[in-house]
This record gives sequence, C-alpha cells and structure tokens, in this order.
Amino acid sequence: MQRDEGAGQRRAAGQPFGEGPRILLVRPAHAGGRSYNRSVMSNGAQSDGPFLVAQIRQWASELGFSQIGVAGVDLSAAEPGLLAWLSNGFHGEMAYMASHGVRRARPAELVPGTTSVITARMDYLPATTPQGWQAIEFDRLARPQEAIVSLYARGRDYHKVLRSRLQKLSERIAQAVGPFGHRVFTDSAPVLEVELAARSGQGWRGRHTLVLNREGGSMFFLGEIYVDFALPPTEAAGDHCGTCTACLDACPTGAIVAPYRLDARRCISYLTIEHPGAIPEELRPLMGNRIYGCDDCQLACPWNKFAGRAELPDFEARPALVGRQLVELFAWSEDEFLRHTEGSPIRRIGHERWLRNIAVALGNALRQADDPALRAALQARLSHPSPVVREHVEWALRAPKLGGNVK
Repeated sequence: MQRDEGAGQRRAAGQPFGEGPRILLVRPAHAGGRSYNRSVMSNGAQSDGPFLVAQIRQWASELGFSQIGVAGVDLSAAEPGLLAWLSNGFHGEMAYMASHGVRRARPAELVPGTTSVITARMDYLPATTPQGWQAIEFDRLARPQEAIVSLYARGRDYHKVLRSRLQKLSERIAQAVGPFGHRVFTDSAPVLEVELAARSGQGWRGRHTLVLNREGGSMFFLGEIYVDFALPPTEAAGDHCGTCTACLDACPTGAIVAPYRLDARRCISYLTIEHPGAIPEELRPLMGNRIYGCDDCQLACPWNKFAGRAELPDFEARPALVGRQLVELFAWSEDEFLRHTEGSPIRRIGHERWLRNIAVALGNALRQADDPALRAALQARLSHPSPVVREHVEWALRAPKLGGNVK
C-alpha cells in the first residue's frame, strides 16, 4: 500500500489520534470565502498550507485512507466532455446524471462557499488477497456455474465506511483549525469524482475511465471533503497508459466504446446494478456468470499488479458471496437475501434484480452444458410474482446450447 510522503509513521487503522499541535486559521480581512494563507501553531510558530495538508495526510492514514490530495474548484475544462457524454445517452436510465448536468463540474454551486476539495482514496482489496489475484478471478469467470460478485461488493458497503471516516477526518481538521464549512461525499451526490481525483494527484484517468495509480492500480474507492478555505492543490499525475488497450479488449460487452469513453448502457456493472426492468436480450449472453458488477477491465489492467491492500477489515469478503454456486444464490428467499446482504452495497438492488441477474447467468451456464440442476432451479421460479423475473427465467430456459464458451 502506498505511503504518502510527509505522512509520518502510519498507525494501525482505528487507533486514537495523537493530540498534535493546534492550528489556527488566519483569515484575510476581505469578505468572501476563507483563505488558508498561513497557520499559527499553539507554540507560536508559523507555518503554511502545505503543513496543514501534511497533517491531514497523517490523520487520514490513521483512519485507513491510502492517499490524500487537494484540488481546486474550477473544473470548467471537463464540462464539454460531460455534456457530450450525456447528449450521447451514455448514462442510460440514470436520469439523475442528466438532471444535475454541469453542476457536477461546479463544486461551488453544489456547496456554496467551497474553495478547495480534499480528495481521498481507500484501497479495498482484502489484506489476505494473494499475488496473482487477477488470474484467480479470471479462473472464477471460467466456471459457468459459479456466481461472480464484483470484488468491491464482497465486503461492507463502502458508502458507510468512507462516509463515516471522512466525517471523522473532518472533525480532526476542525480540532486543529476551528469550525469550518464542509460536506463529505462518497459516490452519493453530483460530484465529478474522477476529475477531482486526477487533478489532485490520486492518479490519471485510465482508458477504462477509472482512476489509475502507479503504486495502487485502480482497486480503490474515492471520497471527497468540500471545504470553505483554500489549500494548496496537489500536482496532477501524468498519464501512464501508453499504447495499452487491455481494458478495451477485455470488456465483455464492448462498453468502452473508445478510449476514455464508456457507454453505461452496455456496461455489466450498470446492467446488473443501476438498470431497472429487462436487460437487453442481445447483451445477456455476454454477461456470463457476473451477477453483480464486473471487474474485467480492471483484471486485465497491468497496473493492477500493484493494487494496494485494504487497511481495514470491512472489505474482507463475506463467505456467502464468494465461491458460491448460482443455484444456491438463486434459491434465496427475500428474507435470506436481506439477511446475507445486510450492510452490503448489494442490498440496494433488491431481491427482484438479484434474481433477474442470476437467471441470466443460469441461462448462460445452460448454454454451455444442459445441467438438470440448473433447469430445475429455473423452473422453480417460473411462477415468481415479478414479471421481470419470470421473463428472464423463460429466456434462460430456452437459451440454445453453444458449441464453445461464452465470453
């Protein structure tokens, strides 16, 4: 896992903070937003913005974060690309993406008074993840009857983990500088996360549209703290994808329609999580045994051989979600689904979409081998009250057998 320069000795995540010196913001006399132009420590010594950023990095490290950066709020250069993406309909049925429009690229409009954005990344591969984990995951994908849940969703809901720890980080900053205006975000508001991360040195935007870090790959979550005082921005990282197109080549559905351009309507993560109703029939055979999310573009990325490991135990995989057979998960009642997914990001898709996704995977398994157990599992759901579930079950049962493997 990457250690930030200036962060000092890393403590075990969750241990109490040291007291440290108190830092008082010195605000300019002019009206408007605050400016962190220097700091005064309790012993009278003066410092400046970089000192506070270094302190924030240390406090964040103690909370389990892997890296901290700072970005400004002028993201106007990203607006044309965002508008083009929306005008092409690449957001699918995520209407909230269009309703917010360019507000995503205007932090000071989303939270008036915002002057700087503190960005944070947190690695999520469990600490026990072995070397060669990418090959292990590809092997799982080659077992048609095994249910594949995206790596990030096998543990605790990251929204809960990051939000609480970002709030703790904000409280620690307030202990040092006094009360300040702020809001924390974790994939929960109209925030241009990748742009902010790239501008604040967290990494660069890979061709698969995710942030890549030379020391940490892309297996991490992002979070932000919008603050109402200025901090020195972190230097942006350069692009290190070179001529590599591994992620484009690996995408099962061709959702990466061009470098740095994703059509969510074809993305398995979108189809299994965000998309309501019926999954387009032409895409179902391409989904294989992926029942929640998809990691293929990240599994294929050479930089992920450097993927960091989580400091926190929250992201350890739940046994019920790894190495399980499709027929087992398809048999879960709604109560069992809710019990097994309590505190998991999976719970929010609901039992209906869970069964819909698994029905597609069972159909794809049947295309490769006509197993009576698979047919029996599907037939048991033919009378399900949901028309969406019934339609996908019927499709699965009539799926023709293939002569080779489904990608």
